[in-house]
Amino acid sequence: MRVAFLGTPEFAVPTLDRLMARGHDVLAVFTQPDRPRGRGQQLAWSPVKEAAVRHNLEIYQPERIRKPENVELLRSLSLDAIVVVGYGQIIPQNIIDIPQLGIVNVHASLLPKYRGAAPIQWAIANGETVTGITTMQINAGLDTGDMLLKWETPIGPEETSIDLALRMAPAGADLLIETLDGLGSAAVKPIPQNNSEATLAPILKKEDGLIDWTWPAAKIHARCRGFQPWPGTYTSFRNQLLQIRKCAVAVDIGLAPGQLRPEKNRLLVGCGESTSLELLELQLPGKKRMPAGAFMNGYRPQAQEQLG
Repeated sequence: MRVAFLGTPEFAVPTLDRLMARGHDVLAVFTQPDRPRGRGQQLAWSPVKEAAVRHNLEIYQPERIRKPENVELLRSLSLDAIVVVGYGQIIPQNIIDIPQLGIVNVHASLLPKYRGAAPIQWAIANGETVTGITTMQINAGLDTGDMLLKWETPIGPEETSIDLALRMAPAGADLLIETLDGLGSAAVKPIPQNNSEATLAPILKKEDGLIDWTWPAAKIHARCRGFQPWPGTYTSFRNQLLQIRKCAVAVDIGLAPGQLRPEKNRLLVGCGESTSLELLELQLPGKKRMPAGAFMNGYRPQAQEQLG
């Protein structure tokens, strides 16, 4: 097929690689402009741009894909399909109308659940035990288009959003290839979403990572796993921000919410609904992340001292 590929993050790279391996004619790759990154704030390529260079593909990085010159470029390519994986811009209707088979999006949830920018993160943070990939045809709404194919997977009890994305990205690539094959042969039929079952996965904000110690331990543990690498989960300790990088649900030991109890090399904290959490890895501003034992040796937290 003659296709254009629109994508930006690492999650999208396996799909571009599989399109090339399958022999599809990728005529253009659109990705976000180079952005400042790291402490030096030097301009850096997106993972998709790096992959496109490796494949010697034509690369376009407009600030706004909706500009007329970009629409005309896409129209001139006589495309069978456009593939979108985490591009990061709204696709206007005049581009949606261009390809013969429509725009196929690889979305990292079992639609209609978790429509939006952060489906993997919110699925884990909300305590889901199952998630998956849905290929869908993009329309003018927010992940509201007709569904094509689905792939389902359990979420491991300690799996983070980083771990899960690494597993889901190649599965999404395989599902996309299966979807294009099915569309080309008319074997895949679009299925409308049930909007009454929809949930949202909005873009993450810094404040989403703030821990409320009156929440039960299982909820805090889920958010700690889901909100990696950003915004993380954090609280305050001795008037400093304290990142909780890794934790585990512990046996209730009768602590008030936010109350600490050091036990040998274990650091426990009370949570809501008579639950407790064991803090396993922590990080203070300007410091490296450290196991609880090293944190206890360095900062000597006291019994009944309070977080938050």
